[in-house]
Amino acid sequence: MPGRKDPGPSVKDDELYEKLRDEGNSKEKAARIANAASNSSRSSVGRRGGESPAYEDWTVDDLRERAAELDVEGRSSMTKDELIDALRHH
Repeated sequence: MPGRKDPGPSVKDDELYEKLRDEGNSKEKAARIANAASNSSRSSVGRRGGESPAYEDWTVDDLRERAAELDVEGRSSMTKDELIDALRHH
């Protein structure tokens, strides 16, 4: 579409991303939430990524502990989906 800017970060759910941006979220946060929502709806269907652990099966405490090992900023206030996304992209 002419005139529409590229959303920046890779976004799997453009509609949700735009809605989150309209609500005042940062590009990074909107992309993270949109992608987490997109992932969770079809996360454990059949195939899993080769090198990615099945973070969906981890507890939030385990995810936070792993995020701490990798020094992920903001981990203490992240949801499970946000933690998973942050760990996968770290």
